[in-house]
Amino acid sequence: MATGYEEFESKMKKTSELLSVSFASVRAGRANAAVLDQIQVDYYGTPTPIQQIATISTPDPRSLLIQPWDSSTLKPIEKAILASDLGINPQNDGRSIRLVFPQLTEERRKELAKQVKPSARGELEITDVNLEYLRRDQLQVLPLERDVVWLDAGTADSLMDAGQTIRNIQAETGRYVGCLEELAFNQGWLTEEQVHEAGQELGMTLYGQYLQCL
Repeated sequence: MATGYEEFESKMKKTSELLSVSFASVRAGRANAAVLDQIQVDYYGTPTPIQQIATISTPDPRSLLIQPWDSSTLKPIEKAILASDLGINPQNDGRSIRLVFPQLTEERRKELAKQVKPSARGELEITDVNLEYLRRDQLQVLPLERDVVWLDAGTADSLMDAGQTIRNIQAETGRYVGCLEELAFNQGWLTEEQVHEAGQELGMTLYGQYLQCL
């Protein structure tokens, strides 16, 4: 039977694998035709994906060029893009439509954050901001190291679950999670003597004893 830590690690591995698949086509900082996937065009009364009625190319890193096979669909495509939440004004020259993605400046980041609306649980979710960056193909992803764990603590229940997970990990590994003195020691910022002195200052607490054993 798997221990709590092993079960948690297994779930994290599966999540990581799913994210790897999701991010496989992401090219951070480049225009990506995938941002148009959810936009439907009224094509002779039938909702139709843009990819099925036009050629989409990337003439430069921050632009998408949409060239309809039928020129009569230019206006419907433009209308569909304007009605979407893409947030980019299409440039229609009568033959094609160009979408120019703005540089992600600090001001632009603030604008994206302001667009986030409360979720079903009444909170502003950082995930929604990340999804917006992903949709615009401007998300930069860094894999977490093996010992790094992300826990949700946005509600009372999830906070309690996170605390229990931390307790289980500490009990099974014999290591304190988030021990700043241990981190500083491993990075060479504190000496062994300094860590032990910090432990002595905490007396006979479990945390103090832990520091003195490092």
